Amino acid sequence: MARTPSVMPPLGGLAPDFSLPDPSGKLWARDQVRGAKGLLVMFICNHCPFVKHIAAELARLGKDLAADGIGVVAINSNDVDNYPDDRPELMAVESKHRGYTFPYLYDGSQDVAKSYQAACTPDFFLYDQSLRLAYRGQLDGSRPGNEVPVTGQDLRRAAAALLASRAIPEPQVPSIGCNIKWRAAH
Repeated sequence: MARTPSVMPPLGGLAPDFSLPDPSGKLWARDQVRGAKGLLVMFICNHCPFVKHIAAELARLGKDLAADGIGVVAINSNDVDNYPDDRPELMAVESKHRGYTFPYLYDGSQDVAKSYQAACTPDFFLYDQSLRLAYRGQLDGSRPGNEVPVTGQDLRRAAAALLASRAIPEPQVPSIGCNIKWRAAH
C-alpha cells in the first residue's frame, strides 16, 4: 500500500471552479454544491484501502456538515482504464452502499484534481463561505491497521472552528492515502 501525503497548498486560496458529472451524467458545478457556510471538497475513489477504512465516517460527516450549512462533494479523479473498480457506474454502487448523501463526481480529465493540487485518496479541502481555503489535511489519525479509531476529529474540529468564526487549529496534518492514479501522458 503506497502512502502518498497531501500537497498542503497555501491557505486562503480560492476554490477552483468545476463542472463534473455524477455517475448518471448530471453535471454539478462548484457553486451548486457549496453551502451557505462553506464547502468541503473530498478526493476519494472506490478501491483505495485508505478510503474504504473511513467510508462510514465520510457518510456521517457528509450528513452532519450539510445540516450545518457546509456543502460537501466527493470527486474521483483516478484513471479508470487502469483502475476499473473506480468506473463511474461502480461509483454509483459505492455511493449507495456507503450511504453517501453528497454528490460523488467523476473527473475524467483529471483537470479538477490538478487545479486543487490533490495528491492522494482521501484528500480533503475545506473552504469558508467566501470559498477561501481554510483547512487541508487529514480526516483524523486513523489509517488501515494502526488501531486508531476513525472519528473524523481533525476535519470536524476544523469545520466547528469555521462555523464559529474561530481560527482553525494548527498544525494541519497532511492526509495520507493512495496516490491519485494519473493517466500516462500521451
